Amino acid sequence: MFLTRRKLLLGGMLISSLTVSAQKTPKKYLEQFRPIAVTLSQETGVPASVILGIAMLESGMGTSKNARLLKNHFGIVGKNNLAKRGFTYRSMYREYTSDSASYRHFTKVVMKKKWFVAMKGNDDYNQWLDKLIRSGYSTAGQVWVSRVRSMIKKYKLYELDDAMKLAKL
Repeated sequence: MFLTRRKLLLGGMLISSLTVSAQKTPKKYLEQFRPIAVTLSQETGVPASVILGIAMLESGMGTSKNARLLKNHFGIVGKNNLAKRGFTYRSMYREYTSDSASYRHFTKVVMKKKWFVAMKGNDDYNQWLDKLIRSGYSTAGQVWVSRVRSMIKKYKLYELDDAMKLAKL
């Protein structure tokens, strides 16, 4: 009986510690990458909510192998040097020299879209996601849009777009 209670107690402690750890991930991710997203938003006119929402989803809040090994937060396809560095993990995703380089490249990709000029400075993240999905950014379609929207709403990322509005004044 004592052994069973002890196992239950230890199991409960383990589960609660994992839950606490998982709860810290979004907060840490936002603290680390909010500044670059806001800066890029002010420089390019792409809403910070869109930048961060996509990055959070695509990188698993920075925990995916592509984010950790390739510093790729957006699922952008391209060359990487994993094999040369001795990794057995194979990836079709592009490698970046830094996390911020990944963020910067994402905004450059968006800025090359035909519709970008008409959208620049627009803070309606729904319109941005619609344009991105229509231009083939993700093969997951409306499921992807729904997941990014959920990130934006859950973490109130739309509040970051106020800085973009101030930059326009």
